[in-house]
Amino acid sequence: MKTVRLLVIVAALMTPQVAMTQSSYLFVWAGGKGPSDFMATIDANPASRSYGRVVASVPTGTLGMPHHTEQELGPNGHLLANDFTAGRTWLFDLRDPLKPRMLTSFGDVAGFSHPHTYSRLANGNVLATFQYRADANTAKQMRGSGAAMAGMTSSLMNVTGGLVEMDERGRPLMSASAADPSIRDHFIYPYSVLAMPAVDRAVSTTTDMNFGDTVATSQWVQIWRLSDLKLLRTIALPPGSGAHAKANEYSGEPRLLADGRSVYVHTFNCGLYLLRGVAGATPAATLVHTFDGTDCGVPVLTSHYWIQTVPADHGLVTLDVSDPEHPREMSRVSVGPDEQPHWIAIDHTGRRIVLNSAGKGNRLFIINFDPASGRMSVDRTFRDPGSSKPGISLAGANWPRGFKGNVVPHGAVFSR
Repeated sequence: MKTVRLLVIVAALMTPQVAMTQSSYLFVWAGGKGPSDFMATIDANPASRSYGRVVASVPTGTLGMPHHTEQELGPNGHLLANDFTAGRTWLFDLRDPLKPRMLTSFGDVAGFSHPHTYSRLANGNVLATFQYRADANTAKQMRGSGAAMAGMTSSLMNVTGGLVEMDERGRPLMSASAADPSIRDHFIYPYSVLAMPAVDRAVSTTTDMNFGDTVATSQWVQIWRLSDLKLLRTIALPPGSGAHAKANEYSGEPRLLADGRSVYVHTFNCGLYLLRGVAGATPAATLVHTFDGTDCGVPVLTSHYWIQTVPADHGLVTLDVSDPEHPREMSRVSVGPDEQPHWIAIDHTGRRIVLNSAGKGNRLFIINFDPASGRMSVDRTFRDPGSSKPGISLAGANWPRGFKGNVVPHGAVFSR
């Protein structure tokens, strides 16, 4: 009995220490003017002497445009990441942060190319969006050396892609095209997807990652039956008014709200839409909020807060979305006039956010978040050695050998 009590006491004493060591690393998917894309491990333990330093990396052997990863590390310690111009996906084993490993890579899946978003399902599989059909025309347009190195600037239009349920190594189980003959707009390119298993639905968005596409306005959201990937309907987000008339264009990231049935959908034109009735015959979308400017990037939904990247404000905005029809702004944080925030992800505690930024500043930041109040603040201790400026520079000095000039990061997630 005494032994049992002693073990309980020891476990209780160890619990805070364990908590302190969790989320102590960042995994950053990046590339630039160097020999290869790479996955880097950054020390994210504020108590460490090497806080903010790159402590390990693994190259892919391919140089292109590192783009989306999963928004959080998989439960098995694996992470999927895509190079969009290469049309290729890598699977990384990050269970040992100091020894990141590349497990495999794959290209086209089930006749589709250029994956964008990966969503892990309860059955262990992955639901992924693929922007284009993998035909010869698409391959010629998007994989030629000119288009790849220019960052996807082909003005030619591509053939609509689809959704694929696959295992994490890219072996397909089900797939379906996103083409919908019931609407006149044929420029549908699956961008992001949200699985809703409780109601046997999935919701996907439609922004084209080909920057030379001047035709597709991507105001569409698509609703699927999750169990067999049958496309049920395609609905247009309604336009806004005045200066926000085009807030419905370029649908981006869908997130499931607390009721398990309603969905928020953000747009890159900085609209926030409430989608209801997804499981019924008449789903409807309503514009509930607009942010400043355009190019609003990846958001985070944590508890009853929506945290949005807003490049026009050079920072983040937090909304209280307890009442989804009437979100209330709670706080703002700026990371400097030279920054253009795009990607964010939150750690398992809901208290730290990683933010990557383009623009002249080109820095990576940690943002502290208070889940009790919704307040945010910049972690000023996450910085370059000898600097008083928060954030770490994305110049070559802080990254693996062979990189010159600015490194371009995209997906970044915390360890578990």
